[in-house]
Amino acid sequence: MSRPALSLLIAVVALLGACSSNGAPDPTLQPAKPVDLGRYLGRWYELARYDMVFERGCEGVTADYSLRPDGGVRVLNTCRKGAPDGPVKTAEGRAKVVAGSDGAKLKVAFFGPFYADYWVLDRADDYSWAIVGEPSRKYLWILSRDPAPGAEAKAALVARVQALGYDTGRLHMTKQPPA
Repeated sequence: MSRPALSLLIAVVALLGACSSNGAPDPTLQPAKPVDLGRYLGRWYELARYDMVFERGCEGVTADYSLRPDGGVRVLNTCRKGAPDGPVKTAEGRAKVVAGSDGAKLKVAFFGPFYADYWVLDRADDYSWAIVGEPSRKYLWILSRDPAPGAEAKAALVARVQALGYDTGRLHMTKQPPA
């Protein structure tokens, strides 16, 4: 699939997800801590996610965040199709911090003016992990600075996701390439 087609597909899926009545926003779901954007920037490894059509078949997923000249955030998502060492696919987007959210709520777009919610629901004090979702609980990502944290750390993150009201049975545990 070409990059423009992939970007369009991602945008359409995000827009349809945002417009769907399938998952009403939960006003009780709010980020647990403020986010210092400067500390959030850099590479994140996806440990787990809710499998969505735009990531189906992806392993070895990373997300790289950097500042744009306009003050926004550049988002570069990389996926390896089929296996941790499979062919590389990328999607580039942009994000902006939602005013009044202490940096924990962002709007992300991969195509045109169509932005979707991206909330850092919880994070480690040292920014070693983050749990990202949105108010309807239809999307979820568990991210880590370490591509292979220990089993105890992963179990603690899954338990935190469950405490946030997510269905952990829907988690796809992402395979990362060996170090």
